[in-house]
Amino acid sequence: MFAVEVRDHIMIAHSLPRPVFGPAQGLHGATFVVDAAFFTENLDENGLAVDIGLATEVLREALKPLNYQNLDDVEEFTDKVTTTEFLAKYIFDRLRDAIGAGRLGEGSQRIRRLKVMLHESHIARGWYEAEL
Repeated sequence: MFAVEVRDHIMIAHSLPRPVFGPAQGLHGATFVVDAAFFTENLDENGLAVDIGLATEVLREALKPLNYQNLDDVEEFTDKVTTTEFLAKYIFDRLRDAIGAGRLGEGSQRIRRLKVMLHESHIARGWYEAEL
């Protein structure tokens, strides 16, 4: 399987209001480095799995509604616990929709798997990965 992975980041604020999260129950900030990997079984006539430029644009657009937001104030996240894993799935869904809409050009139809990883620090990360 071939893959192209692109990276961006978001800066957010949120709280995780459950006892299991200890001090993270209170409002705090986080900077997530976000990696998105697009997997294909073959390459196109140009030797590409997907266009890196288009993949970078699609990831940037998926992250834009989250960047510099207090996720506690985002209506879509009301009654949700915005953990790293939750956010990975949220971003995955936005990218899946972009792929389905052909936003990665001709490479869109070749993408078979997608992985979205959020690095929350230099020692911890979480992700969501699935077949498309």
